[in-house]
Amino acid sequence: MEELVGLANGGNVQTNQVLYNLSRRGLEFDLAPWSRKRGIPLMAYSPVEQGALARNSRLEAVAARHSATAAQIALAWVMAQDGVIAIPKAGRREHVRQNAAALEIKLTPEDFAELDRAFAPPTRKRGLEMI
Repeated sequence: MEELVGLANGGNVQTNQVLYNLSRRGLEFDLAPWSRKRGIPLMAYSPVEQGALARNSRLEAVAARHSATAAQIALAWVMAQDGVIAIPKAGRREHVRQNAAALEIKLTPEDFAELDRAFAPPTRKRGLEMI
């Protein structure tokens, strides 16, 4: 990103599309703060880890408190991150409705703490992951 924004017209960068979800948090260590500082939003693809997080028992416990699904909690978590937008897959109308309902979920500080215990944030720099 530093190389890109350093190019002629590099200041026109509008977003950085990255793999980001609860199980892939490496970019929180350095890329996310760098991007926020420069006003470049991150576009999280695969916010539900290709459906894997939709079947996660740790997310289901949080979901039960919100009358939601694990997938909705995973998506709500991504959308609650500063400077991050999500592009979840939706192959059916019902899937679109479920994704939209995630916007209404307000995770509590206790929810965030529980999710951090289940999916630890990075403590060191890591390379970006890709699917």
